[in-house]
Amino acid sequence: MRGEIANKGYRGPQVCKIVGITYRQLDHWDRTGLVSPSLAAARGSGTQRLYSYRDVVVLRIIKQLLDSGVTLQRARKAIDFFRDAVGEDLAAANLVLGASDSVLARDGDELLDLLRGGQGVFNVVPLSGVVTDVDSAIREIGGGEESAPPAEPAGRTAEAR
Repeated sequence: MRGEIANKGYRGPQVCKIVGITYRQLDHWDRTGLVSPSLAAARGSGTQRLYSYRDVVVLRIIKQLLDSGVTLQRARKAIDFFRDAVGEDLAAANLVLGASDSVLARDGDELLDLLRGGQGVFNVVPLSGVVTDVDSAIREIGGGEESAPPAEPAGRTAEAR
């Protein structure tokens, strides 16, 4: 079933329901480059963004970070590093939330400091639950767009680097 869900595209209002954020937050995160829709960007009034499954998972991770007390600025920094360091398999990693100035990622046997050096682990946030939550929320709203083009890898484009 996940393959079927992962190959669809999701419009802004659907993404907001799946992730648990407002449309205003989604718009802000797109305009500031935190997470932009990888399938179709809005091109003026009347057009809609189309997010890939991976985009939705990343948005849910950001939401989970914010709910855990991480500031948006720190979540942005963590996600930027996370995209480069961990790669495609977000569900296999765990984020470790420590003091207010640390976010670490555990990827297999490796522990990566996403913000800067930090000690004192307080919470472990398994991302596999995020993928399960996203899948359930997608099923609840009835899925996404049927004819979404194949998603390109998430992260910054070569032009943006």
